Amino acid sequence: MIKKEMIAMLLAGGQGSRLGVLTAKVAKPAVAFGGKYRIIDFPLSNCINSGIDTVGVLTQYQPLRLNTHIGIGIPWDLDRNIGGVSILPPYEKSTSSEWYTGTANAIYQNLEYMETFNPDYVLILSGDHIYKMDYEVMLDFHKENHADVTIAAMPVPIEEASRFGIVITDEDKRITEFEEKPANPRSNLASMGIYIFSWPVLKEALIKMKDQPGCDFGKHIIPYCHEKKQRLFAYEYNGYWKDVGTLSSYWEANMELIDIIPEFNLYEEFWKIYTNNSIIPPQYISKEAVIDRSIIGDGAEIYGEIHNCVIGAGVVVGQGCVIRDSIIMQDVAIGNDCVIDKAIIAENVKVGDNVTLGIGNEAPNKLRSDIYNSGLVTIGENSVIPAGVQIGKNTAISGITVKEDYVQGALESGGVLIKAGDRS
Repeated sequence: MIKKEMIAMLLAGGQGSRLGVLTAKVAKPAVAFGGKYRIIDFPLSNCINSGIDTVGVLTQYQPLRLNTHIGIGIPWDLDRNIGGVSILPPYEKSTSSEWYTGTANAIYQNLEYMETFNPDYVLILSGDHIYKMDYEVMLDFHKENHADVTIAAMPVPIEEASRFGIVITDEDKRITEFEEKPANPRSNLASMGIYIFSWPVLKEALIKMKDQPGCDFGKHIIPYCHEKKQRLFAYEYNGYWKDVGTLSSYWEANMELIDIIPEFNLYEEFWKIYTNNSIIPPQYISKEAVIDRSIIGDGAEIYGEIHNCVIGAGVVVGQGCVIRDSIIMQDVAIGNDCVIDKAIIAENVKVGDNVTLGIGNEAPNKLRSDIYNSGLVTIGENSVIPAGVQIGKNTAISGITVKEDYVQGALESGGVLIKAGDRS
């Protein structure tokens, strides 16, 4: 029988609807990050750096690019005959067929996969956070406390605590109370959505709660274990951790990479972040180009000015362009004489000559002000922006647009332009 001390189950099926047009055609964990990576690279790299060589990746929403990126796990040294990485989509059973309806339901539907490895412990992870964590240290904490469940938790500002599952602990870090997104939080120690379960405890809880609609760890499994008086502990983490679930937090996390002393360092030798790299030529910087405080990906061609930006692989920036405070994902082509301020441009976008992005004063977005805000211009993948147009702040564009789509050649601040067949 195969025997693994700890296996990881990585939840990567989320739509990421708060990223708007960036996730209209791709799962959030597959969104590009840092000019070179995809978001899922971070938990996968944490696993192999922590000595975990068996990872089940649970996919559901728009999984093609994610599956292609992971492949058989070669970049992360997860191409193993026993263990390695396995893609786990929902599948039809003999008695029923259902989608994953919640985080715990997704894990429950893969009990057979987990049983294959007869683990002592199961690590539950989310596929859409940016951080570095040694899960082996967390496992040592779990063992030392003879815990049934260990929840990774970190202090957050008390005014933000109602967005999270909040844990209240005693002096030994044992959890005395757990509140899922409380209106009036009594603690600022927030669950990170990272759990280590002793396998018998997890299995029993999943089977017991299997009929709960949308069965979820924070809402159902953790409260169930707490009610049973099982040993729940909080493993306090004080490093960098970012939930890049909103456009503003995604933009901020990318911009933090180019700080003079970045809080999140991609260049550490002892904790490398691995990814699936394409074989592409080196970057080219022309004599006229001006670049300061930016990340520039392989294969990029820069003929204009780049200030405080994250530029992905294969991006072409034309002559006379000035781009500031922006994220440009891979294979974007930007024409000549463009001015771009505080934009997020997804993969394979084409921008014509003399285009201005991020002009004028801010105005609330007319479609989803909760998504499109912070003064950002957001352009979905494979979009086309025609030459000579001006686009304001808090705007969203998706699809192949033409000059006639822009009133007097402009999309005012707060405007949305989503062509047929695309989704917000």
